[in-house]
Amino acid sequence: MATVRTNARTTASIDARSADLRKDLGLVDLTLTQVLFIVGLPWVGVAAKQGPAHVALWLAAILFFYLPSAAVVIHLNRAMPLEGGLYQWAKLGFNELTGFMVAWNLWLFAILNTSETGLQVTQYFRYILGADGEWLTASKWFVTLVSTVIIATLVLLTLRGLSLGKWVHKVGGALMLATFAMLMALPWLNVAHGTLREFHPLATAMPLMSILSLNIAAKMGFGALGGFEYVAIHAGECRNAARSIARSVALAAPIIAVMFILGTSSVLALVPIEQIDLIAPIPQVLSAGFSPLGPAAAVAPVTIVVLLCIRVAQASVLFAGNTRLPMVAGWDGLLPAWFTRLHERYHTPVNSIIFVGGVTLAFSIAGLIGVGKQEAFQLLWNAAAIFYAITYLVMFAIPIAGVPSPLWLKACAISGFLSTLLFVVLSILPIVQVTSWLVFAAKISLAILLTNAVGFAIFAKSRRLR
Repeated sequence: MATVRTNARTTASIDARSADLRKDLGLVDLTLTQVLFIVGLPWVGVAAKQGPAHVALWLAAILFFYLPSAAVVIHLNRAMPLEGGLYQWAKLGFNELTGFMVAWNLWLFAILNTSETGLQVTQYFRYILGADGEWLTASKWFVTLVSTVIIATLVLLTLRGLSLGKWVHKVGGALMLATFAMLMALPWLNVAHGTLREFHPLATAMPLMSILSLNIAAKMGFGALGGFEYVAIHAGECRNAARSIARSVALAAPIIAVMFILGTSSVLALVPIEQIDLIAPIPQVLSAGFSPLGPAAAVAPVTIVVLLCIRVAQASVLFAGNTRLPMVAGWDGLLPAWFTRLHERYHTPVNSIIFVGGVTLAFSIAGLIGVGKQEAFQLLWNAAAIFYAITYLVMFAIPIAGVPSPLWLKACAISGFLSTLLFVVLSILPIVQVTSWLVFAAKISLAILLTNAVGFAIFAKSRRLR
């Protein structure tokens, strides 16, 4: 009973704090944001590395991870529709330390994921500028300049608030749907034109049993299909958060599944497996698919520019959510109250936004030091994914051991937990050629251990000071 009373007081305190935030998000905003955030642009390339077996692997990932994660997110959000999302769920489901470490790992995930935006955007330029522009897109100075411009834009947009940011996210989600519709139609256009002999989008085969295949299969589960919980960070900025976030998950889930399966089939139809670009597979497919179609080839560079806009919109979703985590930790006294200061006009956490922008830029520059472009992308991507996976392990543990839950939900949580754990174990292995696999794995492992040690030290110091 004491725990129930404590949680009730905590919930009331969070609700009181959230009253100062603007309620800008509704069902349409959240649904399009789910589509935009979850459909990562590189994943159809990763899945295509498995050849026709991708259909069976996508279906397995949907069964064992995607649907269970949707069920758990809907249940936890309805029980605890609070600003901070998963941070609050872990804090109330277990304890304050668990909540803080979840927020710490989620924060690091978003920092690293946003910091690689410059790498992806400059890779897209390659398909717009052609071979003559490769010297520019390969330049680390150019990547740094692009990253700086993007992050500065994200800071300004997030300062303005979700009343503007939600339109960026909605347009990004709509463009994502339109781009995938074009991607899925492109093989059929090539069949009609005679440049592709045949196309069977649902042709499948049994997956080959190897470490690489298992690695990619794990990434197609948690890696590609995770993300439903992220918009819950903004629960205090939603209209009827308990209902609208749950409905956005139910609406977006089947759409996203179809996009991934049929989008991967298009990659396989138009690009040889050994030539798939893991950083920018969709621009590669659009370039290859439109080039034989005569005047229609002019559509490809325009569509690639659209993809640039989509990637920046995705970064905006990540960045905006990430700036709320220091704010809610500040509400709990685990970070200085400086992080909780709101902009007088827009009611956004201004100090937190500026701080997160500076750290993101520093990581984007650090990720380019001493490694090649593909290796830098993989290093950032794998490390970010492991940080995120740690938060999912805790999320799935909440119905299992943290709060009373029905048996069917526990079964979903166990399935999701095991799928995520497999991803973590295998994520230290890169899926591109790198200078040294051992050094690559050591860098990621050391980064995870050291950063979590830093997070624990920050928590311990904050508790002593409080």
